[in-house]
Amino acid sequence: MTVPRQLPNAITIVRILCAPVFLWMLLADGGADGALRWGAAALFIVAIATDGIDGHIARRNDIVTDLGKLLDPIADKVLTGCAFVGLSILAELPWWVTAIVLVRELGITVYRLMVVSDHVLAAAWMGKLKTVAQAVALSLALLPLATLVGDWIGWVNTVTMWIAVILTIASGIDYVVSEVRGRRTRAKGAPHGA
Repeated sequence: MTVPRQLPNAITIVRILCAPVFLWMLLADGGADGALRWGAAALFIVAIATDGIDGHIARRNDIVTDLGKLLDPIADKVLTGCAFVGLSILAELPWWVTAIVLVRELGITVYRLMVVSDHVLAAAWMGKLKTVAQAVALSLALLPLATLVGDWIGWVNTVTMWIAVILTIASGIDYVVSEVRGRRTRAKGAPHGA
């Protein structure tokens, strides 16, 4: 069976469209631990899980595109960014954490868009690890698990969020270093006068 060439990109776009719906569900009842909170957490988990699905489909069927390489990390950032902002609005996450994450994510995204005509800056392994860490930390923070298992889950949430923040900073530095090295390599390989 032939997979439609645009299926992975369509899944990515659906992930972007889920972000505002998820944010509305999270904020609609002021963060109460009711059905909307559980629904918001479930939507976030399903949407962030599609990150692996679209990439797997694209690689397996050899339909990886430059548009997909560009859109995929943007979709992750839109979804996780909404989660960070939503949790901070609800005063469940300090704004400084959200600010650090958003500065890193917006910086890398703007840079990606600036260099897209030169080359596509695909996600590196550390960036993918950062996304997984953010997905786990945000999923735990979004799920109102304290009502089921007790307040000790707050410690787990704190540890996973610190891991996500540290990897966010480290992967941002890794992108900058890799891009500087790549530019130097491309400059050395360019013919004189180019």
